[in-house]
Amino acid sequence: MHAPRRPAATRRPAAPAVAAAAAALLVLSACGSSAAPGSGKPAELTEFTPAATGQLDRVTWNLPTGEPLSLDPARVGDYSPSTVVSNLCDPLLRLHADYTYGPGLATAWTWTDPTTLVLDLREDVKFWDGNPMTSADAVASLERQQDPATRSANADALRNVTAIEADGPHRVTVRFKQPDQLFVKALTNGFGAVSEASYLAKAGADYGTPGGGLMCTGPYRLGEWRAGESIGITRAGTYWDTALQPKVKELTFRFITDGSTLTGALLSGEVDGSYEINTATARALAHSSAGTLYRGASAQTVFLTPTGPDSPLADPRTIRALQLVLDRDALIRNVYDGAARKLKTFVPALVWQHDPAAATYTAGYDALPPAPAVDLDRAREILAGAPGGRTDITVAVAAGDQQSLQTLTFLQDAARKIGLNVRIKQLQPAELSGLFYDPALRRGLDAVIVLGYVELPDPSSYVQQMTDPGSPFNWAGYRDDTVTAALGEARAATDPARAADAFNRAQAAFVEDLPIVPIAAPDERMFLNRRISGAPATFAYVNMPWAAYLGGTR
Repeated sequence: MHAPRRPAATRRPAAPAVAAAAAALLVLSACGSSAAPGSGKPAELTEFTPAATGQLDRVTWNLPTGEPLSLDPARVGDYSPSTVVSNLCDPLLRLHADYTYGPGLATAWTWTDPTTLVLDLREDVKFWDGNPMTSADAVASLERQQDPATRSANADALRNVTAIEADGPHRVTVRFKQPDQLFVKALTNGFGAVSEASYLAKAGADYGTPGGGLMCTGPYRLGEWRAGESIGITRAGTYWDTALQPKVKELTFRFITDGSTLTGALLSGEVDGSYEINTATARALAHSSAGTLYRGASAQTVFLTPTGPDSPLADPRTIRALQLVLDRDALIRNVYDGAARKLKTFVPALVWQHDPAAATYTAGYDALPPAPAVDLDRAREILAGAPGGRTDITVAVAAGDQQSLQTLTFLQDAARKIGLNVRIKQLQPAELSGLFYDPALRRGLDAVIVLGYVELPDPSSYVQQMTDPGSPFNWAGYRDDTVTAALGEARAATDPARAADAFNRAQAAFVEDLPIVPIAAPDERMFLNRRISGAPATFAYVNMPWAAYLGGTR
C-alpha cells in the first residue's frame, strides 16, 4: 500500500496513496448511468457510463490536479500521473471498476507454497516498438523498484521479497521471507506495470520524462509532451486485449487547475471530459446540455491529521471533541451538494465490498460505533480533560482548493463553540507537497486537511502506513501493538475470511484512538461531453485503462 496522498489541488513527486475513510456501503449499479449522454441530468451512482459506439479522431481531457512530474509507472502515485499512465503501461494484474481484480499481463498467479508466488505471463504481448514482452522485462520492472534511486511509490510492496526470478520466457517466480498476500494486490497499479528492460536501461533516470519517454504495452502510447501545456497519447497500432480496442485515436491532456476556467472549458466543448469535478464546477454543469455529470463510488476521503506528536490533535481526546462538534450532514449537504458519505472509519467500502470476504468486512464495519452526532456539552467535557491547554490550532490547506477551504471553515465555526480557535493557513501547492516529506516544513502547523485515497483493492493496505510506528507518515507517533499485529496477520493470511477478521480486529482498535478526524468520503464526479461516453465512473479509473473504453455516442 502507499503512503499518504497529497492534499487536494496540490501535486508532488509520486508518492504512495493515502488511505481514506468511508461510511455506509456504497451501492453500485451494475449497468450504465440512468441519465442519457447530453441530457444535462446528473446521473445516479454508477460503475460505467453508457457504452460507446462510435470511433473518434480526438478527445481533449483535463487533469485538474495539474501537470505530472513523471510518467514513470514505478513513481506514479497521484491523480494526474495515474490518470495518464493507466492507459499507457499495463500492469501484471488488472483492476476493475468495482475494485475487484483479475488477469492482466499475467494470466495466472499461483502460490506454490506460502512464500513462493509464480506468475504466468501472456505470450502474445508486444511493446509499442514491436518487441515481445518476456519474463526478463517483468523482472527488470519489479527489481528496479528495490533501488532507492528509482524512488518507487510502492516500495513497501517489496518489504518481504527475497528474490524475483525469470523461470523461462513467460514465467516469473517471486520468493518471500514470510507470506505476503498484499504483494499480489500491488500488482494492479504502477508497481506491477511492465516496461521494456532494454529501454529502461537506456533511458536510466530520464525514464518517464518528456526527454526519456516510455516503452510499455498499453492501449495507448506516449506522444508529444509539451511541458506546461499538454500531454498527447495516441492509439497503439496493435493491442493484445482483443476485447478492449480503443475507439479514440488521440487524447490530449490539459492541465487546468482553476475551477472557473475548467467550468468554462467543459461548457464550451474546449475540453471534452474530466474526473475529479469539484462542487462548484458540478453545480454549473449539472443542468447543462453540453454533456452529462456522472457520479460513481470513490475510494477517497477527506480527513484532518496532526503534523506531529506535539500537536493538540495528537491527543485522541481533542480528536473526539472535534468529531462531536462537526455537523456532517450539514457539511455534506452544503459543501458537497450531497455527493459524499459520512465517515465511520477511514477505509472506504468500495475497497472491500466485492472482496470474497465482503460479508466479514461488512460485519466488522457494522459493529463500529456510528459517526458521532453533534454534542457540544460532551465535547467540552472531553476537551477539559485534554492536557496542554492549547486552544489555537493552525491547519494547512492548499491555496485555491475551495472545497477543502469551505470544509475547514465549517469546522472552524463549529470548533469555536467549544473554545477552540482553528486558524486556517493557505499554502502554495509546492509548500504543501513539501511538508509531506520534510518535517521542518511542518513547524508552526498543527494539522493538515488531506484528500486521500486507497489505491489497492485491500482495506488494510493504507492503514498500515498510518499506524506503523516506523512509517514516515505516522506523524503523531501513534503506536498500538494490537493494531500492528492484527494488520500483519491480515497481510500474511492466505484465507480471505481470516484476513478480513484480522483487519476487523485492528479496525475496532484504531477507530477509537487513531488521531485523525474523518470528515467526508466524496463520491467520484466525472463530466463527459455529449459526444463521448463509455468511461468507467468509479475511482478505479486511476489504475485501469479507462480511455480504452471511451468513444463516440454515435
